[in-house]
Amino acid sequence: MIKYSAFFKSRYFWVTMAFLVWLLIFDNYSYLEHRILNKEIEELEVEKKFRQEEIKKDCLQIKKFKKLEEVERYAREKYYMKKPNEDVFIIEYEDKALNEQQHKTN
Repeated sequence: MIKYSAFFKSRYFWVTMAFLVWLLIFDNYSYLEHRILNKEIEELEVEKKFRQEEIKKDCLQIKKFKKLEEVERYAREKYYMKKPNEDVFIIEYEDKALNEQQHKTN
């Protein structure tokens, strides 16, 4: 018991403890800071994976649009464009219309 009390009264013990506390909590490269940075890195890696998948989808879309027929089909479907001698009829189903109204009210 006396050995332990002498050990805890030692200047070296308290200097070492203060140094460890400084490294773990207060330092710029502290353990807490590393945890926060590691969490940010994980979030950014998930974001990176998502963006890479989106890039792959966009590349496939671009390859499709190299054909004039695909560009024309997309313009007709998405933007309701038509040729000068055509009429376009837009048919909406009741289920789809109800869902859109519900989304607008929410």
